[in-house]
Amino acid sequence: MTRKYNWKTGCDVEATLSVIGGRWKPVLLCHLLGGRKRFGELRRLVPNATERMITLQLRELEADGVVARHVYAEVPPRVEYEVTEFGRTLEAILVAMQGWGRGFKERRLAEEPECETGACGVPADESAAAQSSSL
Repeated sequence: MTRKYNWKTGCDVEATLSVIGGRWKPVLLCHLLGGRKRFGELRRLVPNATERMITLQLRELEADGVVARHVYAEVPPRVEYEVTEFGRTLEAILVAMQGWGRGFKERRLAEEPECETGACGVPADESAAAQSSSL
């Protein structure tokens, strides 16, 4: 994938986002900060991402020097990914994003009306089923 970032005149935030931007890159990096992971492990840890998307995002991270790919000549082939020393410099950013996301989720959950969360005395599943059966 060709990037549309001008390295000479672009904003520094834009430079950071050109490396870690994308829906799955920060998620993959957070998982990899815990240590080496095989591709299958990453696929299980990020079930909403397609195999192709995980592959593309890992390739871009590898091209930027943030992730290292280790291929073992075994049958069946084994491939592991890990964050490089340079990639570890992103840890503070990712931890800050994680904390912000946690707070945002808590705020959104607190704003939801109680009946939508199933706290009206009737579980949300049962009230939805009752409404659909009455139609």
